[in-house]
Formats: sequence, structure tokens, C-alpha cells
Amino acid sequence: MKKYIVFVISLISFSMNAQLKSVAYTDGGQKLEGFFAKATTANPKNIGVIILPAWMGIDAHAKESAENLAALGYHAFVADIYGVGNTPSNTTEAGKLAGYFKNSYKDYQKRIQLAIDQLVKQGANPDEIAVIGYCFGGTGALEAARGNLKVKGVVSFHGGLGKDPMRQTEAITPKVLVLHGADDPYVPQKEVLAFQDEMKIGKAVWQMNIYSNAVHAFTHKDLDTDNSKGAAYNELADKRSWQAMQDFFTEIFN
Repeated sequence: MKKYIVFVISLISFSMNAQLKSVAYTDGGQKLEGFFAKATTANPKNIGVIILPAWMGIDAHAKESAENLAALGYHAFVADIYGVGNTPSNTTEAGKLAGYFKNSYKDYQKRIQLAIDQLVKQGANPDEIAVIGYCFGGTGALEAARGNLKVKGVVSFHGGLGKDPMRQTEAITPKVLVLHGADDPYVPQKEVLAFQDEMKIGKAVWQMNIYSNAVHAFTHKDLDTDNSKGAAYNELADKRSWQAMQDFFTEIFN
């Protein structure tokens, strides 16, 4: 009986992974490879969600999020921001790549838009799109809002909140949800306050949830729970933030 149970669990796991489909696309001469997960439950409005990965590029965490979103009834697409052949092999390389796109925010916004285009090609409704992102990808989700890409809303999970203070703050149309660790050492209080001022100046419809005892990357199960490292998993914050995202989707896609 135990062997049978393990076999069934293995089949279920394989089925979840099998629904991810590699999608090749380009940005000029740069090859890109994203991953699409088709909704596995009813999705009459063909709602789509873009997932922006953390600074190490497309990883198991981003792919798992796509699978979980598909199970909730959303078409999901993991965006390739760095491009084929540019996956960082260490944090130093990741910092340089992420730093480039943070500074060259229009290039970041363009890569996000290209991913949206691919999601629509896979069957998502262009009028029913959201963007979520983790860490560096959370910054990207905010850039989608700052660039007023055609999306209903954006969700930043433990993302960087800052932007160049010399950039003009435009009116922000997409609704914004920020899910933030109260003890995140990489996002100082000064940055939090500047972000809140930006949202007010941009007349955005925004919300910020702050989770106690949570530091950076609190949704990443591959990390341990040692907050002293600055980036650590927090099960409660992970569950609460995922539920907050679902409630936000219920609102914006109603």
C-alpha cells in the first residue's frame, strides 16, 4: 500500500510539472525562453498572470508559482528577463544583471511587455492581466505599474521599492499590492516611506501589507528560517501573502 501511495504522489507531481510549456520568443537579437502554464480549472474570462522571477533568473520557485496559479484558474507565464545564455551563475553576476535592469527600467518594462504579449498569444485575455514578482521581480512588478503597462494590477512579493529620485512620478493606473517583510534589511524605512509618497503622488490605488518577523525572500522555501542572514523563509508570511494576492485578484478581476 505504501508503494502504491508513493507511486500516485509521483504521478501527481509529474502531472503538475508537465503542464509547464517552454515558449521561445525574442527581444531583437536576444533569444528569450519563458514558461507557460494553462489554467487547469475554470477560467471563463481567460485571466492571465505574469510571474517575474528573483535575481537569479527563472527558478523552481517561479515555475511552482505558475503551476499554483494555473491550479487556481489563471493562465500563467514565467517571464524571461535576462535572456537565453545570460543566467547568472552566482550572486555577483545576478547583482550586475539585476542592477542593469533596475537602472535601465525601460528595458525592464519592455521585457515585461514582451512576456505579456506571449501570455496573450497563449490564450489570455489582453484586458484581464496581472503581474506578480519576487524580490528583483517584485521591483519589476512595480515598474509595470510605473510604466502603466496594460494590466489590471501588480503584486510585489518582498521586492525592492525604490526608484531613482530624479525620475518623475507619473499617474499610476494599475492597482498595486506590496507584500513586505517588516524586518527586511535590504529595504530601509527611508525607501518604504519614499515608495508610499510615490504612490500618493501618482494617485495610485495601492495597499501595503507588512508581515512581522519576516525578512527578505520570505516566500522562498529553499532558504532556511534564520532571519539573521537577511533572507529567510517564513511559512506564515508566505501563506498570508499568497492569500492576500488571491484576494487582490478577486477584487481586480471582478
